[in-house]
Amino acid sequence: MTKPRLLLVNAFQLSPGSGYTLRPPSGDRETLVMDYENVAHHLADVDWDAHPGAPASHGDHPVETREEFLIVGANRIRVVREACEKGGWDAIVLLGGGDPGFTESVEIGRRFGIPVTSCAHAQMHLATMLGHRFGIVDISETHNVQMARLVVEYRFTEHCSGIRNIDFPLPRPANKGRPSISEERAKALRGEASAMLDAAVAAAEAAIEEDGAESIILGCSAAYWMRPFLQNRLTEAGWDVPVLEGYSSAIEMAKLMIRMKLTASGLAYPMDPPKRSRRRKLV
Repeated sequence: MTKPRLLLVNAFQLSPGSGYTLRPPSGDRETLVMDYENVAHHLADVDWDAHPGAPASHGDHPVETREEFLIVGANRIRVVREACEKGGWDAIVLLGGGDPGFTESVEIGRRFGIPVTSCAHAQMHLATMLGHRFGIVDISETHNVQMARLVVEYRFTEHCSGIRNIDFPLPRPANKGRPSISEERAKALRGEASAMLDAAVAAAEAAIEEDGAESIILGCSAAYWMRPFLQNRLTEAGWDVPVLEGYSSAIEMAKLMIRMKLTASGLAYPMDPPKRSRRRKLV
């Protein structure tokens, strides 16, 4: 039996000389998936490849601002269109917590009959299957703005208990001198204390006790490494609450859509031109 084929597309590709990388800009497919060891088992039953992302044109650093997300999204939809035109994929998974170019990529995929999933979108949908309200643990004030925008755009305002900011921003010129996410991750992997992880635990507990969250999702893909640590810490503290991260959620959502032979609605994402038009649309 032929395995489903997934293409994982990164949000952007920094230059080899960038001093702000969180993953190598090139390499084999496993290298291109951040924290691959945490999602490997989700890819074991599919054929897959990873795209490094379009070369960054917003600046040689990760994205946090609205402007940067818009530029990265516009660059990525060209990668998605090329992949759809070339064919051979049963689904496309967009990597990156802020979902740049997601809805536009869904529109492109719909015209080729290819489902497209993304990290924040998949997490929010899964979270509402696990409980009524989810809390978002995110990395910085600027990135929080993007996550808040997605909550509204995806119509999850009723289900989102709020966004808790742990204030560990991405490596970029504006954040020079701030604590390193890579170093915090390395500490946790060595079994040492990580201030970033401690902040995430405190934020998650506040989301549960003060905001009414019944599940926790992670906002930025640079924070996804914390999921197993955060889950263990909350469990040890007595909290029976699921913690999600975007890569696993988006991959599994893509696999589900393939198995069910589903792609986006042709009314939500019409063909060009649409097969049939409605006279009235409710918002």
